[in-house]
Amino acid sequence: MRTIERDIVGAVIISKDGKVFLAKKTPKTGGIYSDDCWHVPGGGIEQGESKEVALVREVNEETGIDISSAKIEFIGEDRGESEKTLRESGERVLVKMHFYNYKASLSKNSEEIEVKLNAEFSESRWATIADLPNLKLTPPSVGLFTHLGYLK
Repeated sequence: MRTIERDIVGAVIISKDGKVFLAKKTPKTGGIYSDDCWHVPGGGIEQGESKEVALVREVNEETGIDISSAKIEFIGEDRGESEKTLRESGERVLVKMHFYNYKASLSKNSEEIEVKLNAEFSESRWATIADLPNLKLTPPSVGLFTHLGYLK
């Protein structure tokens, strides 16, 4: 099995009223983690793109949320790997991922933020910190929220 490496940015988006943005993948659109898990938005860094530019682009593409004027803080790195079937070729590969994680704090309350999900996501929500332990989250999201002290 061929191995590919990907640099990925992820955004923990926090509204002014302290809610966290989460989304669920649309079934069969690809990705590493299960369709029934809640994700933070993010994705691959394109050739020649900075991490911050990739973060703003990915969040906007996936959610319609513009974080370009948000307070953005780097919160850490993580690594992971998983098998994936490539959309274009159907080839099964091992993906070694290097995650660059950020927190984007917005100046609007959650109900004021317009969300326009792309085809990759089927559902979204603004969750309170207290909601997080009761949600099925992706492993990287669990790691992020634990690092931030939102989960124990």
